Amino acid sequence: MFNLNGTVFMPPVLTLIGIPGLESVQFWIGIPFCAMYIIALFGNSMLLVIIKSECSLHEPMYLFLAMLGATDIALSTCILPKMLGIFWFHLPKIYFDACLFQMWLIHKFQCIESGILLAMALDHYVAICDPLRHATIFTHQLLTQIGVGVMLRAALLVAPCLILIKCWLKHYQTTVVSHSYCEHMAIVKLAAEDIRINKIYGLFVAFAILGFDIIFITLSYIQIFLTVFNLLQKEARLKDFNTCIAHICVFLEFYLLGFFSFFTHRFGFHIPSYIHILLFNLYLLVPPLLNPIVYGVKTKQIQDRVSKIFYSKDPS
Repeated sequence: MFNLNGTVFMPPVLTLIGIPGLESVQFWIGIPFCAMYIIALFGNSMLLVIIKSECSLHEPMYLFLAMLGATDIALSTCILPKMLGIFWFHLPKIYFDACLFQMWLIHKFQCIESGILLAMALDHYVAICDPLRHATIFTHQLLTQIGVGVMLRAALLVAPCLILIKCWLKHYQTTVVSHSYCEHMAIVKLAAEDIRINKIYGLFVAFAILGFDIIFITLSYIQIFLTVFNLLQKEARLKDFNTCIAHICVFLEFYLLGFFSFFTHRFGFHIPSYIHILLFNLYLLVPPLLNPIVYGVKTKQIQDRVSKIFYSKDPS
């Protein structure tokens, strides 16, 4: 590493400062964040155990839910340990390559989560709008293909963000990242070179994945609601609508918080930076916390299994 015209060439180490402006209270902020992580880890792990152990839950809806739970565990684990290291143990240093790897993992798991929500919406669409063909369409082979496809789409589309930073940006104004984790634009803005390509590609990924998914999820639910409201029996309408409530809650929670964070980061110049960082942190921590709670409350089969685990006198 050497200095050239006041810039740093390919810094081996970066410094994450946490939440700029709130350094004095970061220790206390870490406590609720840690509690959220523990609850999310426990809830999603229990969800995975229940779905794996209960043969009656080996259906597309629950298998997609298991994929979502595993993704939530991976996403929050990518962030929290290092973040708490900054907040509690004053360990802000991170190797440049490790920072890029964390960035790739975080954005990859975000894209995977979006893809799983789309797959769940399509599953609900077929189950309600064409129920007789649901079993023949959503086979275990198709579920495997969807899982692999969602992971490959995320990994391949996010990878160029990492490559562009590593190969395109050589000189940096500073090695201090004003963030609590390695977020794409937070790293790109450190560069002393033209970053338009990085910005454009970052926007392309956001709209190509999240934009595409949200359009098709919305279209699926419009068709679902039209089908449900045309049912003659009130009980059938309520039953079908109730099966979608949990997914709608998770869908709104993920995308509304995500787009709010995205647009305030890029266009909310009057908003203090610590608000931006807190929003990003909550965007990555709240869905893993709430998803197992929402599905646990709204899904009777999962409720019954949890009741057996905690309240049954016979452990079997």
